[in-house]
Amino acid sequence: MPIISEIRLTDEAVKEMNGSLTMKNFAIFFLFCLGIAGYAKCRADTSPPEEVVYQATIAADGVQHVRIEGGGYFFKPNRVIVKVNVPVELTVSVEKSLIPHTLVIQSPEAGISVDEKLSSDARNIRFTPTAAGKYHFYCKNKLLFFKSHREKGMEGMLEVVQ
Repeated sequence: MPIISEIRLTDEAVKEMNGSLTMKNFAIFFLFCLGIAGYAKCRADTSPPEEVVYQATIAADGVQHVRIEGGGYFFKPNRVIVKVNVPVELTVSVEKSLIPHTLVIQSPEAGISVDEKLSSDARNIRFTPTAAGKYHFYCKNKLLFFKSHREKGMEGMLEVVQ
């Protein structure tokens, strides 16, 4: 008789363990989904990025120095004004993230051709704009069927003036 009683207790213990593991797995899954939903909500582009303008000046070395920081689907500043026929040095970086970003400015008619991967380590990009005008800069990255980073607001304007 004692042996049967021990088997029943063991069966009950196993059932209870299986039930608690299933409940534990469900709880973990639920919290994971809740976290993903919260993250997506925080990252949603609900409003256009605020315009941040930087007017470059010519430094003692004869170069217009501009610092651009990228991040969660933004560039700051997102509007940069420089003078034509004066060298420009962009110091670009991106905030630490798992999401890769790039900086692209393709305006060969103005002497500007930039296509760089960004990292948290700042890097310098030099060019001399040869024509006045407005030239878009943006992140070209896109994941599968999602909106591109540019479509999510990671773009800006380089304005070259006389």
